[in-house]
Amino acid sequence: MTMSQAVANIRGQMGRIFVGQDEFVRHMLICLFSGGHVLIEGVPGLGKTLAVRALSQSVGVEFKRIQFTPDLMPSDIIGASIFDLSTHAFHLKRGPLFTQFLLADEINRTPPKTQSALLEAMEENRVSIDGQDYPLAQPFMVFATQNPVEYEGTYPLPEAQLDRFMMKLTVGYPTRPEEHAVLRGAHTGFHPRDFERLSPVVDAAGVLAARREAESVRVDDSLFGYILDIVEATRRNHYILLGGSPRASIALLQTAKAAALLEGRDFVIPEDIQSLVMPVLRHRIILTPDAEIEGATADRLLAQIMSEARVPR
Repeated sequence: MTMSQAVANIRGQMGRIFVGQDEFVRHMLICLFSGGHVLIEGVPGLGKTLAVRALSQSVGVEFKRIQFTPDLMPSDIIGASIFDLSTHAFHLKRGPLFTQFLLADEINRTPPKTQSALLEAMEENRVSIDGQDYPLAQPFMVFATQNPVEYEGTYPLPEAQLDRFMMKLTVGYPTRPEEHAVLRGAHTGFHPRDFERLSPVVDAAGVLAARREAESVRVDDSLFGYILDIVEATRRNHYILLGGSPRASIALLQTAKAAALLEGRDFVIPEDIQSLVMPVLRHRIILTPDAEIEGATADRLLAQIMSEARVPR
């Protein structure tokens, strides 16, 4: 099965319970096939959790969800070594982090100490407990959600944590036809959380094979320069306090290669890169106070940078 066929099958399955939001779903699939993690921002009720559950069910991987709260501790996520009085030995009690798809719901509602419990897993695909390393099952992905409106009682994610997310996706309201379809489904008794309606169309081995296929996508040398032009421009812009790191450049390259395969190509074109600049870079740049006062946003600045960058021919 080619990646384009796998994507069509996954979209078909997800579409049985998740209506619309095509660009959002496309970006989730690009992250899936390029091996990255996803930060999802949107107001309540837009189907963020539903989309992740539907994707995990369509791919056939183990799924766990953690509701992040102010009193959540790191051991509640990664687990701990527990002393067994009957055997007089320690044994590992694995936390919910030991899964394949992890939904970190409202991740900004827990303190940085607990947020950082995800760092090693997201970067190294393993967990260290009491000096012992435990590898995580593959594919391993973190989907984290946060509410852009309610900031009271929240803890903004540190820059190091944000940089581990391959993309930051913003979910908006559905179009009128999409919401109309949702209403018709609700009227006829359809329950959007009826996940038994979904059956896996790709397995974990298929995802890993698709990731290896994405690694072999051809990239012209001029496109390396194009990526660097865009990322370096974020470091020189006077409205941007902190620009994209080399990890951002690598993420833009990896996602562009996966995007090419989604379109059935084995080579990257400039349009692949352009379509991914905002989701890959918007959370990796920090604006100056002057920029915020003048109403500038990360997306607007990135759009300006793209308009000024020379597109390879």
